[in-house]
Amino acid sequence: MPRKRELAEYEAKRDFGATPEPPARAARRSPSRKASRFVVQEHHARSLHWDLRLERDGVLASWAVPKGIPVDPKHNHLAVRTEDHPLEYLTFQGEIPKGEYGGGSMGVWDRGTFETEKFDDDEVMVTLHGERVHGKYVLFRTRGNQWMIHRMDPPEDPDRHAPPNDLRPMLATLAAQSPAGDGWAWELKWDGIRAIGYVDGGRIRLVSRNGNDVTRRYPELRRLGEELGARDVVLDGEIVAFDDSSRPSFELLQRRMHVESDSTIRRLAREIPVAYVLFDLLWLDGHSTMELPYAERRKRLRDLELNGASWQTPPHEVGDGRATTDVSLRFELEGVVAKRLDSRYEPGRRSKAWLKIKNQLAQEFVVGGWQPGEKGRTGSIGSLLVGYNDGDVLHYAGKVGSGLSGAAIAELERLFSEHERDDSPFGAGRVPKGVRFVDPVLVVEVRFTEWTASGNIRHPSFLGIRSDKDPREVVRERPVEIGANGDTMQGDARVPRV
Repeated sequence: MPRKRELAEYEAKRDFGATPEPPARAARRSPSRKASRFVVQEHHARSLHWDLRLERDGVLASWAVPKGIPVDPKHNHLAVRTEDHPLEYLTFQGEIPKGEYGGGSMGVWDRGTFETEKFDDDEVMVTLHGERVHGKYVLFRTRGNQWMIHRMDPPEDPDRHAPPNDLRPMLATLAAQSPAGDGWAWELKWDGIRAIGYVDGGRIRLVSRNGNDVTRRYPELRRLGEELGARDVVLDGEIVAFDDSSRPSFELLQRRMHVESDSTIRRLAREIPVAYVLFDLLWLDGHSTMELPYAERRKRLRDLELNGASWQTPPHEVGDGRATTDVSLRFELEGVVAKRLDSRYEPGRRSKAWLKIKNQLAQEFVVGGWQPGEKGRTGSIGSLLVGYNDGDVLHYAGKVGSGLSGAAIAELERLFSEHERDDSPFGAGRVPKGVRFVDPVLVVEVRFTEWTASGNIRHPSFLGIRSDKDPREVVRERPVEIGANGDTMQGDARVPRV
């Protein structure tokens, strides 16, 4: 029989006057039973992981599994061999104090019995019979305390599969007025960065609209992955910074968007925290939800109860949208989005099943050049020359000087220095003289009052750089007219009515 010294490592790592974990007791033979017991604990320590513990010779042989127990034989997961634990740990769950070994919350994720086919120093083969996990698994050592865990049986759910890793968000069509009639749901339009959130094994990966991984820039959002734990989920939402009046501020968000230094990222996460505002669910536990109607996707999203310090699932309104529109006007928000209750999710497509109704005109433009400033801006950027794609031609749309700040100008000067050119990238429109040209690779967002007959914008104001947008996709947004029955018809470019 093993003796207590086999739990000496467990005992040495813990102060049992501070931690609620069970103290080390002498290893002992379990009462006779047909099958040994196991437990899987979800452990929110410095990083989320799952602890697999198998009853063996009066103790619990233990492995930390960072991404959880695999459900598919195609994917092996890392398993790190840790110290043996006492049998009392089969039922332990609680809060290990911060500063103690393994500090954080621990709960029982699964429990049951298992049969052993092989159990030696380099390989363990067992069949688990749990409440969640069922099937034959093998753990095998690769080097030192590094092991892998592999599912030997076919997946229990043969239709389960991983989501594509290159999903693009579904986009809304600009509408001249709100749609009438039944069958619509209403959401506020958030002024932030659109991001698809992939959650797997308690980790989240955030991908912007143009396919860039932006996860490391928003460390406060990582805990959303831990909140979902072992769930396999793909979310759609907007990363938003709020000002002191709790209104979305793209100007504040600009300070978070282009930072590369880890120390600066950590500092700004404290000074300008962001929230991930969730409004759609694309994948859940190995199955696509994109073919489901919007109403069902929203229900499943709501059932996940994702409301935390750095993420939220705002309510939506079903009906005429009057309440949502009133809120957007009262708080001077960008506008609202109306979505057909029966609409499926169409990744990467701009659909008329989703309509955006803006309180003021604003859209993205491609920068094709700049004009030097005067007085306080002599020698620096005074205004930007912006345009939009019309087929294969970049159409000049006007100059934007209002709203440019010192920080934005410094970032623009850095970007322009890498993309100077001698000739104009604009193929249509009247471009002023005495300007400097750049490659049409930078996208900015601009607010303005109206379009002129020649295709220029009036009274523009710079809102920020959009590194999340592909310049090739920037076109002039033309609002559609909404018929009495809710059908859409291409309209002119009047200011949207709300």
